[in-house]
Amino acid sequence: MTLRLPAAAGAALAAVLLLSACTDAGQGLAEDYGDGTTENYISGDGSITEIEPDQRAEPVSFEGETDAGGTVSSDDLAGEVVVLNFWYGDCPPCRVEAPDLEQLNQDFAGEGVTFLGVNVQDEAPRSLAFAEEFGITYPSVLDAATNSVQLAFAAQQQVSPNAIPTTLVIDKQGRVAARISGLVREPGILATLIDDALAEKG
Repeated sequence: MTLRLPAAAGAALAAVLLLSACTDAGQGLAEDYGDGTTENYISGDGSITEIEPDQRAEPVSFEGETDAGGTVSSDDLAGEVVVLNFWYGDCPPCRVEAPDLEQLNQDFAGEGVTFLGVNVQDEAPRSLAFAEEFGITYPSVLDAATNSVQLAFAAQQQVSPNAIPTTLVIDKQGRVAARISGLVREPGILATLIDDALAEKG
């Protein structure tokens, strides 16, 4: 494998949604945010949490309908390394990181890695419009109506998607191996986290 160098119900749901709130939107703010501006925006700080295999919690089960009209579940992804990105269309850092996530999706094609979005706010037309705008080729679960995917991961506080965006790397056994809370600022770091998960024995 090519070495990729770093360029590394109720109250619980209310807390997740509060911490994930965008208070402003649009491409202009996305560009500002990419330059380090966080005014009027509540998100993660880009911190990275890695969990050693013997310290990981139980596998997380989830399922949902995708913006492409199909369904997907954790059972469908068994044996794969999964990159799960929580996002929505008017979230500025989500717009900034989208091209990098798609590039990584292409880079890892055919290597046992599945990229999957979890759209926490939009309906299918908006989610698909975002995918077209940024050239995203992987589907997203539409989670706004039920929040079921968010809640499934919120139970594991160490890796809870309590900011938007959040990106999780899930190992071949369905356990969360790493979390990036907030904007993926360095795609090479995420690539290394994926490589590490791929290198582990299933």
